[in-house]
Amino acid sequence: MGMSAGSWAVGGGAVVVLVATGAWAVRPVGADTQLWNRVRPVIEARLVDQSRGAGYGESEPGLQTRWFCRAEEVDLDERDGLVRAGVSTLCVEYGVRAGHLVECSGAEVPQVLRLRREADGDYVVVSQEEPPDGAGNAQWLTSHFGHATTAAFGDAVPSATLESAARIHFGLPADSPVTEC
Repeated sequence: MGMSAGSWAVGGGAVVVLVATGAWAVRPVGADTQLWNRVRPVIEARLVDQSRGAGYGESEPGLQTRWFCRAEEVDLDERDGLVRAGVSTLCVEYGVRAGHLVECSGAEVPQVLRLRREADGDYVVVSQEEPPDGAGNAQWLTSHFGHATTAAFGDAVPSATLESAARIHFGLPADSPVTEC
């Protein structure tokens, strides 16, 4: 299963999640930056853990693939120690072949996660929802994000942040091109 840079495919029949910055992903009005900075790493770590084992490149040991995920806040609310995080996620599986960065699998998925603040102040994900494939997708987006926000999910989320992180991880030059897996 090959794919061009910037495109995505679902690997291993599983929906893989990742978030990246997008032009539409402007911080919501009244956003709690401190809260987002505490829950974002928890969300992204969960996404990476969920992605493992679902990529095409993982079946090719020579590629040394790794998943990179990013979540962007769409809406965020905390009440009574429970956080509702509406996010757009992008996860991409990158590897290296002949000194070049290769993109093997990935997916962009809007999600709603709920996180609970533990006694030590850390957060843990207690639930996670994503829209169904096909029928019901638009209705789920509207019911979870509203009409104005759902239009933003139609735009492709650029993977530049993830590509940069992958180049750094694999020790590749910043201008190293991305090719198909």
